[in-house]
Amino acid sequence: MRIVESAQFQRRFAALPATIKARARKQLALFVQNWRHPSLQTEKAKGHRNLWKGRITQRYRFIFRIEGDTYVLLDIGPHDIERRL
Repeated sequence: MRIVESAQFQRRFAALPATIKARARKQLALFVQNWRHPSLQTEKAKGHRNLWKGRITQRYRFIFRIEGDTYVLLDIGPHDIERRL
């Protein structure tokens, strides 16, 4: 598995509050080990063929796309991030 962060993901990650960044790092470490880890609650984004979402906290999510063996982190932010898709 190869992980790639989009420029948008990097910008939005940098803008997160410190406590959320710490939690995001923990959850993304789990993501690298097993992208279907139960605490990530990964699922397909509704209405999109190849977009997935994962859970950082009850209020924060990350969006990614799978391209072969590459997982592209596209966005991260509050739960309403899905409206931006």
